[in-house]
Order: sequence, then structure tokens, then C-alpha cells
Amino acid sequence: MTTIVKAADAAHFLSLVPAMLGFAPTRSLVLVPFDRGRSIGAMRMDLPRAEVDLDAFAATCLGMVCRLPDADAVAVAVYTDASCRDGLPHADLVASLGRSADACGLRVTDALSVGADGWGSHLDADCPPGGRPLAALQLPTPAAAPIAPGDQASGATLPPRDSARADAVAAALRGLYWAVRTLCGDRAEPPDPGEADGGVADGDRRIDPAALAAACRLDDVVQFFEQALEADAATVPPYDAALLVWCLARPALRDVALVQWSADAARGERALEAQRRWEDGAEYPVDLAMTMWGEGQRPDPQRLSRALEVTRVLAALAPTPLRPGVLAACAWLSWALGRSTHAERYAQLATDIEPEHGLSEIVLSFVAAGHLPDWAFRRA
Repeated sequence: MTTIVKAADAAHFLSLVPAMLGFAPTRSLVLVPFDRGRSIGAMRMDLPRAEVDLDAFAATCLGMVCRLPDADAVAVAVYTDASCRDGLPHADLVASLGRSADACGLRVTDALSVGADGWGSHLDADCPPGGRPLAALQLPTPAAAPIAPGDQASGATLPPRDSARADAVAAALRGLYWAVRTLCGDRAEPPDPGEADGGVADGDRRIDPAALAAACRLDDVVQFFEQALEADAATVPPYDAALLVWCLARPALRDVALVQWSADAARGERALEAQRRWEDGAEYPVDLAMTMWGEGQRPDPQRLSRALEVTRVLAALAPTPLRPGVLAACAWLSWALGRSTHAERYAQLATDIEPEHGLSEIVLSFVAAGHLPDWAFRRA
């Protein structure tokens, strides 16, 4: 069952889609679910490749809409580089989506294509050949919903690498290695093999007091992770940045940080204690493990966004051998926020450096399977 939306209304709707997403989509399928006429979010997927079974693809997409318990309708918008000259593009995809929506009991409020030289509704019998002019879509963006420059992939670009800051962080990491080794003995591993000692014998190396102070912050790593959210990402001091990179390169501490940044310091304390107990053979608490798989307690999106801001800066500054851990954190945080395109980009950058990097491979498998966090389908 469908409801035809008049052209003027459709143009207004399409002008709002970038505001709902936060960016202007390209080569994308966007589904906007509705609950009694009110939009309840937007989902963006890459357009399917030519060899993909469109009915299966449509069933997967509509299946995600059906996971929203209040959704009773959906609007479809296809963004493509194809021309409208020979008719609205991706009509076969739209038809498959219509059949899947029918099977799910969802109304299709409209089904639109935006091409390289026009746009139109597949439900509009009066749509002219070649579509309607793109100029009709150039309506003002709501002030409350700013749109980032570029498309869905643009926001995943890391901040520009500041060479001077990166060198300072690398030097701090070398100092931190020697400080941790002094405190913990030979169990500490160099952050960058072959460069940690700088050619200086153990007995001749002076430990930087700032490095010792940074290493001592590991005594209360939960408080350190909490303070990281309050820092100015653009001006994180070298030893703070080095200690965060050092922690995120270690899966146990990285997972503590992600669980904590999802909720609060108390949950971080639980995760840290659970990690210690697990290393002694105890069972890891299910509710904490569920967070990493996208289930259970809904994370605080503001904390996730703040953590992502900080880790993106760290990923730009970290030495290459230690970058995968920070990139994996960026990937998981992006995925937890519902930004699968960004998550895939960060995870791919990590596996380009370390092909079998555990968390990065997990995030890539989530994205490949179209698996989104359960909380993405629940209202706050």
C-alpha cells in the first residue's frame, strides 16, 4: 500500500534528508521510517552492486526498518550519479523495496530518485520525462540541523597530521616505555621496536620525571580515561596523548575504555575489575560483554562522540606501529553511534597496518553483515 506525495512536498522532504543524516548522501539508498506521520530517524546504505540480488538486498534493508517497533511507514530516497534522461534510475531497486515493504506491512510514503541531472518520484504519474529540475531541491537547511561538508565518507578523514605534535608524542611514548619498564620490569614491550632505546644502554638512560608521572596515572586508569573526555582534543599534552595511545594499543585496557566511555566511570571500574578477574579464570560479566556487541544498555551518545573526537586526533598523531589500536577504537565508537561507513573506513585503515587486528576485523564483519547496534533500533 502506498501514499503519493505531491512534487512540492517531495522536494521539501528531499531537502531535509541531508539535515537528518548530517551530510549530503551520494551513491546511497536512504530509508526514512515513520511512526504515525513523524520521522524517527534515517538509515543510509551503499547502493547495491550490479551482481547483488535486489530482492534479498531490499529484504535486508526493510528488515532493519521492521526492527523499529513503532515504524508503520517508510520513505525511500535513492541518490545516484546516473542520468534521469531515460527514466528515473534504479526503478528495479525501488520495485524490490516496495515488495519488501508490502511483505512487512509498511506503507511506502514515497519512493524518490535523485540523479545527476534531475529527480522525481516513482509514485508520481505526472513526473516529466527526464525528471524534475535539481534546482527545486535547493531549499534552506534547518538551522538546528547543520550539514557537514562532503558526503557520507568525508567525515571519516582523520584530522591533518601535525608533524611537530606527532614527533612530541613519539618521544613521549619512548619515555613512557622506559618509565613503565622501570616500574614494572621487563614485562613492558617497546612501543616501536628498534626505536625505543634510541641506542642508549639501560644503565645510561635517564628517566624523564614527566614520563614517570604519566606511568603512575595507570594506578587509576579509570580516572585517566574519564579525564580524557574532558580534555581539549586539539591540545592534548604529549604525555597524555602517549599514555592514551599506549592504553588503546592493549586490548584489555582498550575494551575497558570503550565500555567506560559508553556509560560512566562506575562502569569503567566494573570493566577493569572484570578484566582482572577474567585473566585469573573467572567468567566475564555478560552485561559488559554485550556492550561490545551492540546489545544491552544504551550508551550515552555525547560521551561516545567526545571519545571519538579525542581518538580521531590520537590516530592522526600516533606512530604507525601503534595506530591500529587507536583506529579500532575510532571504528567501534563510530559503529556504536550508527556511522557504519566511518567505522568501516577506520577499521580498514587499521587492518592495512596490521592485517589481523582483532577488534578491527570484528567491526569490518559487523559492517559487511549490515549488523547495527541493537540500541540503534530503540528510542531514547
